Amino acid sequence: MIIHSIFFFIFSFIAIVSAIMVTASKNTVHSVFFLILDFISISCLFIMIGAEFLGMMMLIVYVGAVAVLFLFVVMMLNVSQQKNQWFASTISSAHIPMGLLISVIIFFEIIIVIAGWKYKPEILNSFPNSIDSEITNTHSIGYVLYTDYIHVFQISGIILLTAMIGAIVLTFRQRTGLKRQSYFKQITRERNESVELKDVESKKGVKIDV
Repeated sequence: MIIHSIFFFIFSFIAIVSAIMVTASKNTVHSVFFLILDFISISCLFIMIGAEFLGMMMLIVYVGAVAVLFLFVVMMLNVSQQKNQWFASTISSAHIPMGLLISVIIFFEIIIVIAGWKYKPEILNSFPNSIDSEITNTHSIGYVLYTDYIHVFQISGIILLTAMIGAIVLTFRQRTGLKRQSYFKQITRERNESVELKDVESKKGVKIDV
């Protein structure tokens, strides 16, 4: 379909431009806005080619969690300077117009994708390779990921585990001068090691060695 191809190239152009603006923008808040636009554009592209599972996972994981977390962290960097300045009449903010513009673009992208959902059978039939409609996207990804690329999947998991351990080792700092508690010594100690009986002489105190 010609209309489907036109919107596909338009969304691809938006994704490329927003990816460039993520690194080219000097404002960190604008960079996160363009990052969200890039993720949503890529999700729309996945949905348009029939990979609904990948598109929804991009929306849920990257847009709903990662990008929003980045935005919250960036917004909290200079809280004392940005407090009560956005909606003040005397001080103008460049975040609101940029956010509204990106929100409008995202809104139209989602509307176009939802409106073209009824043309899904025609789009799938236009592909050169036949797609089995009885197998869902989740099953297809599982078949490919855990059969043909199982070794690559395991290697990527090992790399991520190594990176996580390396980050913990690099950021760990041993602090001195702290009184630490040993649970193993408390559990394994015997009664004769924890309780000591002493005979106290009459009219004399007890000297305790600390």
